[in-house]
Amino acid sequence: MLNSMTGYGRGEASSSSVTIVVELKSVNNRFRDLQLRSPREYMPLEPRINNMLKDPFTRGRIDAYVRRSPLHAATRVATDVLLAREYVRACNDLAEATVGFVQKEIPFTFVLAQPGVLTVTEAVVDVLVEWEVLEAALLAAVEDLLSMRRAEGEATARDLVVQLGELRQQVADVEASSEGINERLRQRLEARVRRMIGDRFDPLRIAQEVALLVDKADVTEEISRLRSHCDQFDEAIAASEPVGRRLDFLLQEMNREVNTIGSKAAEHPISQRVVDMKTTLERMREQAANVE
Repeated sequence: MLNSMTGYGRGEASSSSVTIVVELKSVNNRFRDLQLRSPREYMPLEPRINNMLKDPFTRGRIDAYVRRSPLHAATRVATDVLLAREYVRACNDLAEATVGFVQKEIPFTFVLAQPGVLTVTEAVVDVLVEWEVLEAALLAAVEDLLSMRRAEGEATARDLVVQLGELRQQVADVEASSEGINERLRQRLEARVRRMIGDRFDPLRIAQEVALLVDKADVTEEISRLRSHCDQFDEAIAASEPVGRRLDFLLQEMNREVNTIGSKAAEHPISQRVVDMKTTLERMREQAANVE
């Protein structure tokens, strides 16, 4: 069963203190390319996250986005009452020493604005405790992405089966068009020679020339190899393991055989079938390029 390399997956998990959302987006790539974007608090967990994303996927670029939403205040404000009193005392001492009297009221906002009276600290994140929540969100996102990739892979497999059937028919058409080519080549060559020199031609020489032309135009081996590649392609579509690279290789081999048939084509019907086969192979190549 084929798996596509494109898809989207989302997973969400919560605890009493945090909600974590993981989003995965994958596109086709010759190799596996993981790109992770996570909160800085989770930097110690990134190796674990990468390991969880490596095993299920063998090819494709996968962008992973991790969002962390604390359910309680993530910061705390600490007050230093003694320091605030010291600021008030210092202000009074300064006022008495300079203007001769103590100011009755010092604005409260003035005291709050002094360094150290209020201190904002971020809550410490216990990443090992939150890992269980993150792991659950990751697993859900991975399964969601795998499900979409499987669904797209099944649709791709159905399309490839149809196109493979078209290619098989086109190969059969080439084979049918090649039947009787020996006699047709002999007749055309003989007619051409008669137009040039009349009846003074050597039948033996004609036979030799026809044999050379037939040998150059013989596509029996190419047809045989094409059919073999089609059978292997059919088997690969039904395989359970990732076969994207194998499909790509087989399509290259098929295209090589079709090009050889095109270079040997001695008649228009065969040349036309070659054009049709190339068109079919190009559609198959576009589909297979997205297979894992």
